[in-house]
Amino acid sequence: MTDHYEVHTTPVLSAPVLVVAMEGWLDAGLGAANAAELLMEHPPATPVVTFDADHFLDLRARRPVARIVDGVTTELQWPKTQLRHGHDQAGADVLFLVGPEPDYHWREFVDAVVSLAMRYDVRLVVGLGAFPAPAPHTRPVRLAATAPPGSADLAAAVGVVHGEIEVPAGVLAALELGMGEAAIPTVSLWARVPHYVSAMPFPMASAALVDGLAAVSGLVLDATVLRAAGDRARSQVDELIAGNPEHSAMVSKLEEAIDASEGNPLGLEAVPSADELAAELEHFLRGEGHWEAG
Repeated sequence: MTDHYEVHTTPVLSAPVLVVAMEGWLDAGLGAANAAELLMEHPPATPVVTFDADHFLDLRARRPVARIVDGVTTELQWPKTQLRHGHDQAGADVLFLVGPEPDYHWREFVDAVVSLAMRYDVRLVVGLGAFPAPAPHTRPVRLAATAPPGSADLAAAVGVVHGEIEVPAGVLAALELGMGEAAIPTVSLWARVPHYVSAMPFPMASAALVDGLAAVSGLVLDATVLRAAGDRARSQVDELIAGNPEHSAMVSKLEEAIDASEGNPLGLEAVPSADELAAELEHFLRGEGHWEAG
């Protein structure tokens, strides 16, 4: 065990991209989780290090899963925060930081991840997340970005929420600043998930994150599976909304607002105002960020 993590292997990497998609913070519609799952499956990503769960996680809040066979407890499946090694479709090296975000010792965790990023000569760090927004499910998912001061140009290329906003931070924000202090280019991509479906899987958000990751990093990635799942999800939501005039009217108003907005160099902007974002985040974090059929 070194710096509160166990080393499984020491791969020789060529200027990898580090993708951060951790559980436990803002991920409306499971946008980041499902994007990372796809990226790590094809081709399979292998563990590089596993962080010490006893040191970083509250195991009462993230309890291990017991496997019981005929009354016999055979094993415990412990929650794992890991750095994994995979590749894009062209064979380029990609590192993935996945699993539960730390409950404790954030500064130590950030220091360890930054040290690993420097050890493997990471050329770019890209965080993935998703937030509930006043956007319709009938339009392409747009992205917003955040970044440390030294990488503000990366965020501007994607699109940002203009103005000042204060929200509770996830560990991704701490990693942004830590990477920035180490002069490692860093940007986080945030998919805008329609607020009325933010509590259900929304594959269109995952597809947008994969496409955005490819755009900012130059990685060769394929989101076809996610787009197909998104088409099916959209049809299901269409059916639910069609039966309620109030919901149909709401979607129409959201469509008008999005259609009137302007794009950006990557065609990914048109984000809500700071006030709109703060209101939607507040609702989401109180458990109100979902739509129920009437």
